Amino acid sequence: MIEILRHLRPGARVLDLGALTGSFPTDYCPGAVVVRVDLELPAPGTCEGFVQADAGCLPFPDRCFDAVVANHSLEHIRGLSAALGEMGRVVRPDGSLFVAVPDASTFSDRLFRWVYQDDSGHINPFCSADALAADITRATGLKLNTARALYSSFEYLNRYYFPAGTSWRLRAVGNGNRRSIIALSYATRRFDRVFHTRTSAYGWAFYFGNIREQIEQGSWSNVCVGCGAGHPASGLLASKLVRRRWLFFKAYSCPACGSLNLFTRDK
Repeated sequence: MIEILRHLRPGARVLDLGALTGSFPTDYCPGAVVVRVDLELPAPGTCEGFVQADAGCLPFPDRCFDAVVANHSLEHIRGLSAALGEMGRVVRPDGSLFVAVPDASTFSDRLFRWVYQDDSGHINPFCSADALAADITRATGLKLNTARALYSSFEYLNRYYFPAGTSWRLRAVGNGNRRSIIALSYATRRFDRVFHTRTSAYGWAFYFGNIREQIEQGSWSNVCVGCGAGHPASGLLASKLVRRRWLFFKAYSCPACGSLNLFTRDK
């Protein structure tokens, strides 16, 4: 989404939808006014510019936002059609829209829903990038500029997401142990390379409307097991963050959070 945010003029308005405490730091768009919207209230003092509201009935005037961000939120929203219509109502006709969602047909999302069961929150199963992009364009009037594939790090399996006394499902996949997550992330990427599958796939990122720079088409398979941030393999190599570890494996420390990850080259 940074490709949209860093080109916003000072004073531009950004809607961060379904964000709770925020899906991006405000320094991504210095000088812009960021409004975070969610049904759930964040802890006091943890989120500036927060408005509690239903995505299907936003308390804002028409065409008041220069950009709308729905980063991993549409899969959680009840009344999706109404929410898409509201996004189209509040965004400017020359504005921008970023959407990222999981692909419900992937191993990663199926594992997520199996481990979390009724607490997964994924109530809208998206299985077609083309169909979802067409629905968003019809609802908002903004044309699709670019779509790119996203990969999973299985970061959602980290132990700190689960209360004491976790279910047997989490224990069956390593009980939230960081090393087991690192191994799973690496193994699925290598499996995909050999068998041309999508085991490590997560979903898609969509860019609609006025995008002021060319979006990189290549997908980043190196996604941090600690924070979920994706990094291009070329950037990690150029920054000399990749080191050989454990004889045959290459690893890197995430530039965002410092977590250790096993490295693979992008396709």
